[in-house]
Amino acid sequence: MSDLSDVIRILPTMKSGNELLSALEVLPEYDTAICDADAPVRLMALSDLYRVYVPNQMSLEIYSKLYLALMRSLQKKGTTLAIQQRNQNYRAIVQQEYSGIMGGSDSFTIIGASGIGKSSAISRAITLITENRIIEVENPHTKIIPCISVQCPFDSSVKGLLLEILRKVDEVIGGNYYPNALRARTTTDMLIGSVSQVALNHIGLLVVDEIQNVCNSKNGKSLVGMLTQLINNSGISICMVGTPESAVFFEQAMQLARRSLGLQYDVMEYGEDFKAFCKVLYSYQYVRQRPEITNGITEWLYEHTSGNISVVVSLIHDAQEIAILNGREVLNLESLNEAYQQRLSMLHGFIQPRQKCQTSKTKRRTTILKVDTDVETDGEFTIAALVSQAKSEGVDIVELLKNHLPVVEVAV
Repeated sequence: MSDLSDVIRILPTMKSGNELLSALEVLPEYDTAICDADAPVRLMALSDLYRVYVPNQMSLEIYSKLYLALMRSLQKKGTTLAIQQRNQNYRAIVQQEYSGIMGGSDSFTIIGASGIGKSSAISRAITLITENRIIEVENPHTKIIPCISVQCPFDSSVKGLLLEILRKVDEVIGGNYYPNALRARTTTDMLIGSVSQVALNHIGLLVVDEIQNVCNSKNGKSLVGMLTQLINNSGISICMVGTPESAVFFEQAMQLARRSLGLQYDVMEYGEDFKAFCKVLYSYQYVRQRPEITNGITEWLYEHTSGNISVVVSLIHDAQEIAILNGREVLNLESLNEAYQQRLSMLHGFIQPRQKCQTSKTKRRTTILKVDTDVETDGEFTIAALVSQAKSEGVDIVELLKNHLPVVEVAV
């Protein structure tokens, strides 16, 4: 390719529908003969479970968002504004005169609960979009990295993040930006100018993971402000990835909120996507007996993982590991429950067993009322009088009891 203005032509064609689902999917090779191998061989092969990737609606949306963001960023590389911005960035480094010509608000967030597969979806999308290639341009001669992923420092250090971006660029194109910055002992203001210049020349899309680190740091707003300045001075797109607590941070002020519009996700609901995911995982069995997955097991998995797919993978992996080590050699509810009790005890407070969403007939539930009779009441009353009042007024007896006594409802 000879002209920077044609840089977008090198990107693979944008996929959609079943073609995209097939391209995103990762299913490691599996042979049922492995079940007859020795225990150490099977235990080593069991780690293939962590390589399985089954795309869902979140995967499709993330792919589309990243592809379009990269396209917008690359389209700016060969424009007259980009040349003018290079000159301005040089003045920013030498004369400390900041001026953002490129402008734009090309930042967005991908926010979701921990363990739902955000990072995996982003990694798969980037691999598919860029095909792990560097874009090389002849006129002017330069190398463009389609996407760079960095992690937000735990202390939200602005200088730390800027240096990490330079280090990542050097790692890919073999440059000397990072050691030069360290040698010169550049200030943060000078680093912003340098990184803006590097991003304009060499970066298409910047992904900043673990952005929730800004929530509990005094440097949080400074770091987000730096990212905003980086967008204005380089024209690149920036994707910020974090957990739901980061959404609370961005909602504090208008200038933060407008920079954080994007995608938000929760754990997977009980439905066809969850069932399909469990069925695929369950097919990777390394125990000697290979029972088929049942609706009861699928429901149990949902109730004991709250729909968090990373926990589902860990649970099925550890259940098989335990079954192989203790000689039970079967992946059933007993093995799964043993893994849940022994291996996931640290997560019990976050994934308390819960009923699946209503996708079938409602099961009859009985409510047992536990009334503490050793506490003071707010006046004399009788149960018979309350029952009579509930019938005449058409209200729930439980609500009337709560007005007089502490009541705990236990569903069985």
